Amino acid sequence: MSIDATARIDPSAQIENGVSIGPWSIIGPNVSIGAGTVIESSVVIRCNTRIGKNNHIYQFSSVGEDPADKKFAGEETWLEIGDNNILREGVNLHRGTGVSGGLTTLGDGNLLMPYVHIAHDCRVGSNTVFANNTGISGHVEVGDWAILGGLTGVNQFLKIGAHAMVGGMTHITNDVPAYTIVSGSPAAVRAVNVIGLERRGFDKQTILKIREAFKIIFLRNNSLQEAIEQIRVLRQECDALQILIDSLEASEKGIHR
Repeated sequence: MSIDATARIDPSAQIENGVSIGPWSIIGPNVSIGAGTVIESSVVIRCNTRIGKNNHIYQFSSVGEDPADKKFAGEETWLEIGDNNILREGVNLHRGTGVSGGLTTLGDGNLLMPYVHIAHDCRVGSNTVFANNTGISGHVEVGDWAILGGLTGVNQFLKIGAHAMVGGMTHITNDVPAYTIVSGSPAAVRAVNVIGLERRGFDKQTILKIREAFKIIFLRNNSLQEAIEQIRVLRQECDALQILIDSLEASEKGIHR
């Protein structure tokens, strides 16, 4: 364990072996930090935050701060961060509010580039990438392997599906289905995220089935429910389509088209 003499650690904090905490960082009450995690200089971990193993949090990040929401009345809420995440300079993640279970979560293996904002009550999966200055509003859900380009803004209560990609400077106002690329102003679905799927080992036949499902949703004038029923038939030949079906069925705000 390496803790700089200028760091301030609350007596209630639980710091495992192998943690490094840099100069002038502040670790508040009810914080736990797993083995191998590196906290650089001038990081504030406010309170009620559980951080897993082998994370790297860079300077000037604000983690586990009070939610920026008028509904918050000082109730006990939490932030949970998994393992092997990289939080670059100036990232901030807020705890939940009492409205939605009081919890904000970040999974494993995520990369949050400088000045990313994760608001209260968000649920971010694993292996995602958030480029510089991306911000997601409260109660947003982001699926595994999603990529959000720089300066992306996501409205509250929306869902970004697994393996989706959002282009830079895009304002997301509806749900983004799994496997799709969304970009532009106004935002629109452009294509299947083929390159991303290939990089993650999806075979050609699976990608072909996902492309067929894309046509059913976006090119054939089907209602969303009609599209889901037709994709269920394709699902018998391709297990990966279940992720897409789940993404479509979970939409409460309507999808981008």
